Amino acid sequence: MTESTNDGGGNGSGGSLRQFSLQRLYIKDMSFEAPNAPGIFNDAPGDPDVNLNLRNGHTALDGDNHEVVLHLNIHAKVGGRSLFLVELDQAGIFLIKGYGKDELKQLLGTYCPATLFPYAREAISSTVAKGGFPPLVLQPINFDALYAQASNAPPQSES
Repeated sequence: MTESTNDGGGNGSGGSLRQFSLQRLYIKDMSFEAPNAPGIFNDAPGDPDVNLNLRNGHTALDGDNHEVVLHLNIHAKVGGRSLFLVELDQAGIFLIKGYGKDELKQLLGTYCPATLFPYAREAISSTVAKGGFPPLVLQPINFDALYAQASNAPPQSES
């Protein structure tokens, strides 16, 4: 997506040019483990207990570019035994120009991870399937709600 707007207001000042675009998409790091294979395939199937941990971070790059990394850690177990563990750092480089500090922070914390998530979901699903398990379909995530929750959380004290 490329968004460009000129908010000059018709007064001849030219205003500010706002740009947002995904420049590059890539997997920065990925691992898959099936520690109890092949024995786990012979066990009676059951509904796995799937634990998902999610976080994202960003780094300012040259110019108005920012690297955003969405980290997902998924551990699936049945009866206390590990089926598989997947860790993925899905990353993207975004050009973000002409936004205020608060708008930039919100874009980096919501829109960028939401853009990366479908790619991460596909990479995880296909990797789990290649590991011999049924594909794992992660449910959509509301990054706006997560951002709002994190913004309203009290600051953590350092010990």
